[in-house]
Amino acid sequence: MSVAVPIPRRVATAVGRRSLTPGRIALHAFLIAVCAAWLFPLLWAIFTSLRPISDTAHHGYLSWPSQLDFTNYINVWSQANLPYYYANTLYIVVPGVILTLLISSMLAFAISQFSWRFNVIVLMLFTAGNLLPQQAIIVPLYWIYLNTPIPEFFNGFPSDNGLLYDQYIGVILIHVVFQTGFATFVLSNYMKTITKEITESALVDGANVLRIWWSVILPLCRPALAALATLLFTFMFNDFFWALILMKSGDKRPITSALNNLHGAFFTNYNLLAAGSMLAAIPPIIVFVLLQKHFVRGLTLGATKG
Repeated sequence: MSVAVPIPRRVATAVGRRSLTPGRIALHAFLIAVCAAWLFPLLWAIFTSLRPISDTAHHGYLSWPSQLDFTNYINVWSQANLPYYYANTLYIVVPGVILTLLISSMLAFAISQFSWRFNVIVLMLFTAGNLLPQQAIIVPLYWIYLNTPIPEFFNGFPSDNGLLYDQYIGVILIHVVFQTGFATFVLSNYMKTITKEITESALVDGANVLRIWWSVILPLCRPALAALATLLFTFMFNDFFWALILMKSGDKRPITSALNNLHGAFFTNYNLLAAGSMLAAIPPIIVFVLLQKHFVRGLTLGATKG
């Protein structure tokens, strides 16, 4: 049975006075200003997407429109063929996320659960790969893609020339390469919180390394895997650079790069482009909402011990 303990009036008054100090007021004002500056581009994009282009052309972007409707959303959905480009994006993102999680979990398992000479060096190499700017390697990578043949199994279009360039598998591989280092770093830190006695006991019982990784370690890492899956899906889905550089066919590009097709030679309907951007942002938001609980749990588990 709990008993309510009254707070002395002097203590309550002191707490109230402390909460109204100029420093705290300035801090809250600063945080509100930062939030407003962060949200302003998003709110402006939503506002622009709801305005007819005729009203914008007549009154300008800074005036209040005479009407707000979803005409731009309807037009961009039909004119830009967004469902087709959603499918293109899933062809790239889903295999990319799965391959990245599989490879990085294997590497993290080997680095965190076994003691060998170069495990720290391997982890440093994978982590250092995240520090390399993507633009720094685009020229040699572009040349490699133009001169690397692939099996006919990956040629999904009659116009394919049998090279890694302008292929789904090419964009998938570059996503896996660049995201594996980050995922390995996160998973290795998480797996270090799993006691090695579990792996040693499984080895004594006769289980092989792959069996331990698949049946013992991965189930224990579900929160971390869910959090990483959310981040990787967002990173790959929102990518614009790689698909634009490594694909020349407009009908193969994911939705973020395909929005570039809405630019005209002499005129660009930015209201329509804003509506397309809002629609392109919906899948990552849905994934985050569905995995939000696992995402927060994966980020907080292992942060403290005891």
